[in-house]
Amino acid sequence: QVQVEESGGGWAQPGGSLRLSCAPSGFTLDYYAMGWFRQAPGKEREGIGCITNSGVSTYYTDSVKGRFTISRDNDNDTVYLQMNNLKPEDTAVYYCATDEYYYCSGTFGSWGQGTQVTVSS
Repeated sequence: QVQVEESGGGWAQPGGSLRLSCAPSGFTLDYYAMGWFRQAPGKEREGIGCITNSGVSTYYTDSVKGRFTISRDNDNDTVYLQMNNLKPEDTAVYYCATDEYYYCSGTFGSWGQGTQVTVSS
């Protein structure tokens, strides 16, 4: 079964940092652009950003620009979401997903089960 799995979620204080990881099961990530998403309670899923398969280009939604960084290590088949200066409104379940192409097309295929991030004092 082709899927991805997120890890690294947890609790952080406002202003703190967390790093999420996304790894594949049953395939390799290096062909695919990868997206990160989140869904807060009672809200729709929100796209956070995307990274191309080479890692050369990244794209972010305005609410996380300057605070979150998406990167990837294709040798280790892992994509990362570094989250700095966390805010309570970043509390959500975070998901990664494979784009259907090597560039960020906005069409996503395999999704993970998500990892919870809670930001509170």
